[in-house]
Amino acid sequence: MNKITLSLGLILAAGGLSAVAEDYKVDASKLPKVAAKTGVTFEADIKPLLEKSCVKCHSGDKPKGKYTMETLAGVLKGGKDYGAAVIAGKSATSPMVGFASDLVADMEMPPTDKRDKFPALTKDQVGLIRAWIDQGAK
Repeated sequence: MNKITLSLGLILAAGGLSAVAEDYKVDASKLPKVAAKTGVTFEADIKPLLEKSCVKCHSGDKPKGKYTMETLAGVLKGGKDYGAAVIAGKSATSPMVGFASDLVADMEMPPTDKRDKFPALTKDQVGLIRAWIDQGAK
């Protein structure tokens, strides 16, 4: 019985994760345009943006959503709810872009009620993140 219960639990959990991932899909036509800049890197271009708007909540021993944004490895790994936040080469389907663009209800990042302390990313900044992701997220 334990093996059957465990198997059923794993099947249900896998189905639940798949349904959650579906919720993060966005209409790509509503995303900010990809920036024209080439050679975008995490350290030089993306990390400074994240430090202003994201890292305060997504860092330390207990980062929100178990998603740390202090390092490239952490950003690429993603969080507990949606897995990888960045899909290298595919900015339009990367959850991070949808969240930062305010296109996923209840997952706007930073949260709308905290924007007095943590500013929302501008369309140009999201476009730069898109360029970084499309260029391989390095």
